[in-house]
Amino acid sequence: MSFKCFRFVMLMFLLTFTSHSHVSGSYIRDKKHSNYRSFPNQFLIPQNIARAAVGLHPLVWDEKLTHYAQWYANQRRNDCALEHSNGPYGENIFWGSGIGWNPAQAVGAWVDEKQYYNYWHNSCVDGEMCGHYTQVVWGATTKVGCASVVCSEGKGTFMTCNYDPPGNYYGERPY
Repeated sequence: MSFKCFRFVMLMFLLTFTSHSHVSGSYIRDKKHSNYRSFPNQFLIPQNIARAAVGLHPLVWDEKLTHYAQWYANQRRNDCALEHSNGPYGENIFWGSGIGWNPAQAVGAWVDEKQYYNYWHNSCVDGEMCGHYTQVVWGATTKVGCASVVCSEGKGTFMTCNYDPPGNYYGERPY
C-alpha cells in the first residue's frame, strides 16, 4: 500500500472511529467495526493519524510494550500519580479525573500539544508542553504498547503508552 493510500485509510478509520457514539464507555458496538474499535486500535489509530500527517510510517502494537505498560499502570492503580516509570522505553502518561475516559481522549491530549511545538526551532512554546506530541511523532519509533486503569477510591483514570525505540532526545528533531 502506498503511503498516500495509507494516509487516506487512516483518515477513514478516524472518521469511522469518531462518528459513532459510545455505549457504557465501550466503543465496540458490532462485529463489523469491532476490529477498528479494539483496545489497541483506540490508541493506535489516533497516533498513526498524527504520524501520517507529518509523513511518518504507522506504529505497530507490541505485546511486550503492552505488558510493560500494564505492569506500570497497575503500579499507579492506588494513587493515580502522574509519574513516569523511568523505564527503558519512551513513555506518555495521562490522568483524567473520574471514570469513563477512553484511549482516544488520552492520545488526543498528547497530540493536541502539536500546537505548541515549533519544528524550525525544535522547541516548545515557552510555558507549554509538547514532549508527548513529539514522542508520538518520533520518526525512529516503530512500536507502541499501552494500558489503562481506573484508580482506587475514585482517584481517576491513568493511561500510559510505551514506545520503542524511545524518542525525545535532546537536540534532535522528531522527524
